[in-house]
Amino acid sequence: MAECYDVAIIGGGVTGFSAAMYAGRFELKTAVFAETRGGTIVLSPAVENFPGFEKIVGFDLAEKIMNQALKFGAELKDERVEKVEKKKDGGFALTTKRGEYCAKTVIFTTGTTWKKMGVPGEEKFSGKGVHYCALCDGAFYKGKVIGVVGSGDSAVKESLLLAGYGSKVYLLIRKDAPKAEPVNCRMLEAEKKVEVITKVTVREVKGGGQEGMERVTGVLLDREVNGSRELKLDGLFVAIGHEPLSGLAKSLGAKLNAKGEIVVNRDMETGVPGVYAAGDVVDSKFKQAATGAGEGVTAVHSAYEYLKKKI
Repeated sequence: MAECYDVAIIGGGVTGFSAAMYAGRFELKTAVFAETRGGTIVLSPAVENFPGFEKIVGFDLAEKIMNQALKFGAELKDERVEKVEKKKDGGFALTTKRGEYCAKTVIFTTGTTWKKMGVPGEEKFSGKGVHYCALCDGAFYKGKVIGVVGSGDSAVKESLLLAGYGSKVYLLIRKDAPKAEPVNCRMLEAEKKVEVITKVTVREVKGGGQEGMERVTGVLLDREVNGSRELKLDGLFVAIGHEPLSGLAKSLGAKLNAKGEIVVNRDMETGVPGVYAAGDVVDSKFKQAATGAGEGVTAVHSAYEYLKKKI
């Protein structure tokens, strides 16, 4: 017989564990399904915009919130939910590789994954010079020439981090200027290793080397830079945004917007009874760890009110 919970939270980042902490305080039997503990914030070397911490390593912040959730009774399942189905009794069946669980309510805090450029050579050289996380892979490029694609805050922060490893960093943006937080823009201007190239688009990732040992050698651009359309690079980091991981919610009938984000109201309700969502996967305009934590708390409060009405 499947183990049953009042609340199943799918996603183990700051949003999910914030929701789980409050679920415990509401004395709801709660399971957090976290294929990767902590979410993407664990890759951040420094978080300076979460209330209560002037500066904290992303991994440490995620761990603190997780431990607080566990203290209040949430159960952690290091499993990936592969399917969610609505049951005849109004509850939900969740399937993982380890088995099946049931829940009276479901909260999606599944977050996002990195968006791809979709150009020739990107997939071929993924992990062979093409990367999506500077903190994960930047150390492999000590003294090397590195490219970063993107114009937002993430791309700027990636460039600054990579400047600590590489001999030269090119920030390639399609717009007239980076669209980052002012403090990060000032840091970018002060970093001599980073050169910003504007109004440019990567058309292809180039590579070469012995068969089976091929690596990135550069990128082909849509216009000439320093007299050539090919920019020589040892590595390329792509920071052009994220894709919401909303497929499971869609399968339950939750509405998605044109970006694939889950549409919710101010109470984090999806429109499907007993189904809620919060954090980077929803259609809120401003996505931060702090806002995600608040949305997670709101979502579990809505689930609590829903369950009270059913008693």
